[in-house]
Amino acid sequence: MKKGIILIVSVLLLAFQNPGGYGIGDAAMDFKLKGVDDREWSLSDFSDAKGHIVIFTCNSCPYAVAYEDRIIALDKKYKPLGYPVIAINPSGESEQENLEAMKARAREKSFSFPYVSDADQKLYPVYGAVRTPHAFVLKKQDGKNIVKYIGAIDNNYENPEEVTDKYIEEAVDALLDGREVIRTRTVAIGCAIKPKK
Repeated sequence: MKKGIILIVSVLLLAFQNPGGYGIGDAAMDFKLKGVDDREWSLSDFSDAKGHIVIFTCNSCPYAVAYEDRIIALDKKYKPLGYPVIAINPSGESEQENLEAMKARAREKSFSFPYVSDADQKLYPVYGAVRTPHAFVLKKQDGKNIVKYIGAIDNNYENPEEVTDKYIEEAVDALLDGREVIRTRTVAIGCAIKPKK
């Protein structure tokens, strides 16, 4: 009975996680967003990439902060294998989240990946990101960026030592091995992305 209730709740959460955004198998559009290095970044800048790990994150959400070291580790592990991380801040231009604050955070943490600002909040609804962090694994296929995974980074935001399911790693490893991604969706746990007023 308990398992049945948990299953129903999980299915309902997944149903409301991605309203109007991309689904598995959709082609994600490219974008041009300004990064902490003052250049504009897009998916097409990575011409040799096999795909991308796109993560909507921010500076001030405790969940996002808890994942920063793991996001850096993902980039260091998968960028050389053709799946670089691109981190996108969808939180607008508040004092904690504006480009200057992003630059300070990137310097402090020595981010190894592009950290770009969706300051006008036009991109995150297209993807269907609703929380920070919210991850999307894209595979380059026939000139398009095909969505292969949507959801959480792993199954324990509080303690990296107690992670038992590394969702992004499972997805990217499958793609690198030429296999289908088995678990294509999980529930993103984090702070709700708030639209600007």
